[in-house]
Amino acid sequence: MATIKDVAKRAGVAISTVSYALNNSPRISMATKKRVEEAAKALNYKKNGFASDLKRTKTNTIALLLSDLSGPFYSDLIQGVQDVTSANGYDLIACSSIGGAQSTAVKFLTEKRVDGAIILAHNISDAITLDAAQHGSPLVVLDRYLEDESIYHVEVDNIQGGYHATEYLINHGHKQIAFISGPAASHDNVQRYKGYRQALENYNITYQSKWDIASDFTREGGYRATKLLIAQRNLPQAIFYANDEMAVGGLQAFKENNISIPDDISIIGYDDIQLSEYVTPPLTTIKQPKYEVGALAAHLIFQLLGGEKTDHHYKLSTELVERESVKHMTE
Repeated sequence: MATIKDVAKRAGVAISTVSYALNNSPRISMATKKRVEEAAKALNYKKNGFASDLKRTKTNTIALLLSDLSGPFYSDLIQGVQDVTSANGYDLIACSSIGGAQSTAVKFLTEKRVDGAIILAHNISDAITLDAAQHGSPLVVLDRYLEDESIYHVEVDNIQGGYHATEYLINHGHKQIAFISGPAASHDNVQRYKGYRQALENYNITYQSKWDIASDFTREGGYRATKLLIAQRNLPQAIFYANDEMAVGGLQAFKENNISIPDDISIIGYDDIQLSEYVTPPLTTIKQPKYEVGALAAHLIFQLLGGEKTDHHYKLSTELVERESVKHMTE
């Protein structure tokens, strides 16, 4: 079955242009509209009929689409969205995007089952997101930047956060700093990695690929990545984990190998999940304003539903939380 991406490729236009053309947007020229329609006809591409039927149906429901509902990171975010949604007399549906294009989360977008949606799901593609934005419902993304006037953005300054985490380790005397990353498809992970590399460069510290380990934002992934780092035998002086869950898994791996934190190696995490202050030792980390991100995203949805104008882009700052997992090398 042909997709909107196939139509865009055949017509030689952007995906958003296909959506505008097939939805009779006045911003598209007649020549472009004709070219898109011809491409769609040649590929036997059809818009979702259910989505068209429901285009003007009000559901009094907002969707929050997440990569995973099980991680501790999401609880504060969900609470922020829930509080604002409830205050406006709407229902909230939070669902996982596991399954990608075939997931229930994507159906909420493409079949217009909700009045607005908030996306934090790296496995929902840009193409699907852009297509959904043309259906008329407010759409706020938290994990990427897309150039489209129908899409609004709330993001955490992850480059700043990654930079501060790495700089904190450097200022504590560490010159050998590993990075254990989340999924390569995650925009947040990419931004944190950029901050890490910028800090190394600014402080004239050589990047070493052997200390750049891929993982997946889970506790099990952090455990496996740390075991791989240990297996190389030449441990760095410190590790920046791209999220706290992986750092917690790393703590377990170090414990099993009788490696003391922070005496033998320092570690820093990212997110400041609730568990981070209760592990041994308590985890130094970068705190994200998770509740505030969720609340602001929901607030934007209701502004847009009310016909109000709002900025397209908001960026929130992170905060360093000092605990006991980083040693000062001069001590």
